[in-house]
Amino acid sequence: MKTADVPTRRDWMRMVGITAAGTLVVPDGDWASAAEPGGNPRAGLTAEVVLADLMGGNERFVAGRPDSPRRRPEEYGLLATAQFPEAAIIACSDSRVPPEILFDQGVGDLFVIRVAGNVIADGGAVVKGSIEYAVAVLNVPLVMVLGHSNCGAVKAAIEMAASKEPLPGAIDGLVRLIKPAVERSAKLPGDKLTNAIQANVELGVERLNGLDPIVAEAVRGGKIKIVGATYDLATGRVKLLT
Repeated sequence: MKTADVPTRRDWMRMVGITAAGTLVVPDGDWASAAEPGGNPRAGLTAEVVLADLMGGNERFVAGRPDSPRRRPEEYGLLATAQFPEAAIIACSDSRVPPEILFDQGVGDLFVIRVAGNVIADGGAVVKGSIEYAVAVLNVPLVMVLGHSNCGAVKAAIEMAASKEPLPGAIDGLVRLIKPAVERSAKLPGDKLTNAIQANVELGVERLNGLDPIVAEAVRGGKIKIVGATYDLATGRVKLLT
């Protein structure tokens, strides 16, 4: 997509209304009436439509022409009684990777779970429960595992594998969870860190696709789609991997 052709958020909403037949689409700013029981304005949205919205938002962000929807204090109150996120994003805690900004989304658009290294495997009840809540209660049609370039947690896992030296405190346990990604990508050609970052995302997607009982069942039933992507810190661009 050319920079000049980057759609505005209003363009995307019009596309949603055309693509998702029978879907109720509420224009920006009209969330108050939708926040009533059974009034989810995004009910029926497909994963494909949501993914197109996210990638379109990233194109606007990269082009330096974000719409910056629903970020004013007076707009927050419209969603005070309910939330209707269109996607769940499992992202790294890195301060340079804010999903709402890099996808040009506003308050209430994304359900974000952030943990160093965007770790999912053996993430425990906190990570697993958060993802399951997004799927079972908030009914998001899309879940994205988002890694990023120059990830410190993945870099630490590579260094640990080489040195065999433990890291202090609970950092050691966290980094060890990324070790399978380092092992999977060890013999691949190219940059070690980039390969391990991508492998870490791919393993996260695999884990979610098989995460019983809630997530895997929703995947098998065609209710949700799991995708993986990486964010380039230097360019601001998101690249889909799966």
